Amino acid sequence: DDNAEYAEVIEINMDLIKEPILALPNDPDACALLSEVAGTKIDEVFLGSCMTNIGHFRAAGKLLDGCNKTDNTLPTKLWIAPPTKMDDTQLGEEGYLDIFKNAGARIEMPGCSLCMGNQARVAPNSTVVSTSTRNFPNRLGQGANVYLASVELAAIASIEGKLPSVEEYKKYMAMISDCASDTYRYLKFHELPAYVKASEDVVVSMEMRVTDR
Repeated sequence: DDNAEYAEVIEINMDLIKEPILALPNDPDACALLSEVAGTKIDEVFLGSCMTNIGHFRAAGKLLDGCNKTDNTLPTKLWIAPPTKMDDTQLGEEGYLDIFKNAGARIEMPGCSLCMGNQARVAPNSTVVSTSTRNFPNRLGQGANVYLASVELAAIASIEGKLPSVEEYKKYMAMISDCASDTYRYLKFHELPAYVKASEDVVVSMEMRVTDR
């Protein structure tokens, strides 16, 4: 509809945002600045859902690797759920799944995992940082208090065992800022050899073919 209009246009000056913003337990509409909740003890961290892409997992892996978090030394239970099989395969090829495993993370099959709350659950009454889209009561776990945050902030919380201060957050982010262009590369089907080869064997049915009419 060329004449369609938005119900409302909301303009946000990003220069006014000086620190991360989290959604508070357990309402995605209730938000707070990191400085307002810093120091909160965190029991479990979930990195996954359709809100994430492969760059987020690379960033988390680099943060964990840079802090030498190996041999199950994390103070939190860390869940990893790549959003797609393609992400999962590529993360494996790039060595990031090994980093997560060495840190003691539980790696889920690609998909929704904790976000849906019907494939796995966090411990009852735990305090969680999640990268999912919703934190309604009892969705991730019975009685769980769930903060929603970026993957980077969630990864830092998994390392610290708490929500970091703004200063701590910036210190960690400085570790990966110089390699951002490599870290946040998107996956492109037409550039992945396995998918290019698979496409050569695809047969398009007659009813799906586009023809001139």
